[in-house]
Amino acid sequence: MTIALYPGSFDPLTYGHLDIAQRAAALFDEVVIAVYATPDKKRVLFTTEERMGLVEEAVKDLANVRVLSYSGLTVEAARDIKAQVIIRGLRMVSDFEREFEMALMNKKLAPDIELVTLMSSLEHQFLSSSLLKEVVKLGGDPNSFVPPHVGVALMKKLRR
Repeated sequence: MTIALYPGSFDPLTYGHLDIAQRAAALFDEVVIAVYATPDKKRVLFTTEERMGLVEEAVKDLANVRVLSYSGLTVEAARDIKAQVIIRGLRMVSDFEREFEMALMNKKLAPDIELVTLMSSLEHQFLSSSLLKEVVKLGGDPNSFVPPHVGVALMKKLRR
């Protein structure tokens, strides 16, 4: 049985994230979406529990996908659940450099865990959570970028 860990901050989950999760679910026996509880580099809009809830609602129909939170090294989270694979999504060339750097470090830390990158579908290549939050803050409609329940949560948080 092949278990894949799909880590990220998911602040918030977008259709791009969901696309990667659905495609990974078709490739692996089990996909564990791991919501990073303590991202150092960015302030998060949603709490860990809120992000987990938004992700759980979005993937509830995917029988082989579950959600958990983690902190610390991603490779340790992968080991904890006995994952053989870490999934990452690539949107554009600018993502590659950072993902390549992380992949090499993870390979050094955990040579037994493989990295699989899935290219974003064309319709999601421009989409990022940070750009989405900016659009919503400035009055834009999030609903073509996120599942409906995520759009509602974004509007509540950003349009007070």
